[in-house]
Amino acid sequence: MATVGIVVRTKDRPHFLTRALRSIASQTYDDWHAFVVNDGGDPVPVAGVVADLDDADRARVTILDHPASLGRWPSANAGVRAATESGAAYLVLHDDDDTWAPTFLERAAAHLDAHPLAPGVVSRIEIVWEEAGAEGYVETGREVFQGHLHDPLLGDTLLFNRFVPIGFLYRREVHDEIGHYDESLSVVGDWAFNLKILARWSLDYLGAEPLAFWHQRPGTTGVDGNSVTSASNDHEKYDALVRDAALRSYVGEHGLGLVLYLTKFIDRRLVEVEEGLRRDIHSGESGVVAYRRLRESALRRLPWRRR
Repeated sequence: MATVGIVVRTKDRPHFLTRALRSIASQTYDDWHAFVVNDGGDPVPVAGVVADLDDADRARVTILDHPASLGRWPSANAGVRAATESGAAYLVLHDDDDTWAPTFLERAAAHLDAHPLAPGVVSRIEIVWEEAGAEGYVETGREVFQGHLHDPLLGDTLLFNRFVPIGFLYRREVHDEIGHYDESLSVVGDWAFNLKILARWSLDYLGAEPLAFWHQRPGTTGVDGNSVTSASNDHEKYDALVRDAALRSYVGEHGLGLVLYLTKFIDRRLVEVEEGLRRDIHSGESGVVAYRRLRESALRRLPWRRR
């Protein structure tokens, strides 16, 4: 009954799984158990990767083999259920191609121990850019993801996902309140989950130092691709479906009045800004200056800005 249950989804990527389990095993916090969900991939390489761990770490890993692929979020939920049944107090999804700094679990678990009302905690996240080399993937650069944000806020996350699973440790009881990951979504299930959490609770960052590393491989397709790049069309589609479902829910409770008004109001303001930009640029004013002036003018005309 480890305190932290780690869900690792994988499929035919033993090279990434090896790196992920190495990252987990290197944690300074050792009260964890990992549930490796092999979603329809060849079970032999997965078993081989786990067998290569030392005895203590191997005893903290359980493999869940799916004979056929169920998809990202059914696999996540399978791991969550297994971790919940094991008695884990805290949960985290560790994608098989991501990594942690050695102190991630120690600091995140200590934060939740010290803040019993917090539903979870978010680490700053660093994107690690990598590309295929002669002997595997090599790092080509790093970039802090959303480093300008002072807190993980609902208002920011409404636009797009501001933290990915590798940086989020949360309490098992969260699922009792908001349910599991939405299995109807091919992608963006983590964003939809984060929106539900932030609609109910506030979250904190662990600090300024990134402790979670989101590995990305632009241009890589196939089994080694990142969904955010290799399945960008799916992201656009399911982003729209999540928003449409939320809109239907809102309209069902409140009616069409406000959204009908705002849709036309915003459209008119955008048309005015576009027409103004064209007119002022034609007269010699720079595009940036024209945009700023017209934006302020449009904002002053918003109903809630009127005096």
